[in-house]
Amino acid sequence: MKRVLSLSTLYPNSANPRFGAFVARSLEALAARGDWDVTVINPIGTPPLALGKYAALKHAAVDGMEGRVRVLRPTFPLIPKFGGRFNPALIAHSVGSLAAKLHAERPFDLLDAQFFYPDGPAVARLARSLALPFSIKARGADIHYWGSKPWGLRQMRDAASDATGLLAVCGALAEDMAALGLPRDKIALHYTGLDRNRFRPLDHPMLRRRLGEQLGIALSDKAPLLATVGALIPRKGQEFVIRALAVLPGAQLLLVGKGEDEARLRQMARDMGLERQVHFLGSLDHDLLPLVLSAADAMVLPSASEGLANAWVEALACGTPLVITDAGGARELVTSPDAGMIVERNSDAIAAAIRTLLDNPIPRERVVATAARFSWEANAAALAEYYERLLQG
Repeated sequence: MKRVLSLSTLYPNSANPRFGAFVARSLEALAARGDWDVTVINPIGTPPLALGKYAALKHAAVDGMEGRVRVLRPTFPLIPKFGGRFNPALIAHSVGSLAAKLHAERPFDLLDAQFFYPDGPAVARLARSLALPFSIKARGADIHYWGSKPWGLRQMRDAASDATGLLAVCGALAEDMAALGLPRDKIALHYTGLDRNRFRPLDHPMLRRRLGEQLGIALSDKAPLLATVGALIPRKGQEFVIRALAVLPGAQLLLVGKGEDEARLRQMARDMGLERQVHFLGSLDHDLLPLVLSAADAMVLPSASEGLANAWVEALACGTPLVITDAGGARELVTSPDAGMIVERNSDAIAAAIRTLLDNPIPRERVVATAARFSWEANAAALAEYYERLLQG
């Protein structure tokens, strides 16, 4: 059995059980195959005075076996808001002795970074000290955000130059990486997975009523119902969906996610007189999300940039068409009208697309078929094959 040590700064923990859940599902699926032994180092950043959310994170720095994956959660010193350029070095310094100890006890074949920044440059440092090959995965914001900062791009280029291989979650992101000067010949595509047992159409005739009871809101069986799944940050574009409601009489919007933009979005809904139509659900339990997606007429997410969003795939698997912008891998997923519509990033275009889908509903089985190629098993098989190629040179 081959052994991989994966470093991921986003990974579920007791303080944030949905934090990087897609990373955990991918690595758990790889471990379940039986041909790769998987260890994860999930470094948790805490400032010198760990208060509020950082206190909870510090208490969440607990090791354990999770889904056949050994997960280790050391802490590293974090300077909130201003320490971004130093995080790779701080992470590598904080976990270096742990990685060396693990490698001495049972040698690893490969190191892996689950995000391009800060994980990638940190793993590049570890790989040099352990003399091991390594891979870095790009997911979207790690390229678009950190790649826009000269010091971030410099570290990413250096890490990519030393890496044995690179992964991108979609072809569009691979091209964005190449445009930043990362070596295109090293980049392979690795699409996301999907829990097909959880994300499937739920067509119970009382679905909306039961969902409304669980959420504590009144949901009509007849009024249009929209869902937007994503962090409440300007990049995701929830404000355009709220503005679109002004010309969609009676439509209700379920906003799933948390983030810095919540207060502004709530005020916008109040100012527009839409506070009874816009419902902020926060971070939902993963078992409740399929109910929301199945109950919705469309999943609307007008992002400014993306990789290939898990929420897109999960919505399609529930039989819910998409209204999304031409960001990241949108065109690699919406390859037919059965998957929904790609629109301009403005409220008029979004409202028009929603009206089209409401007036011409797509049979759910046809929507579901557009996500047929996604599963965590397929994701793990592709990852195992990629790792083997790296080791074979």
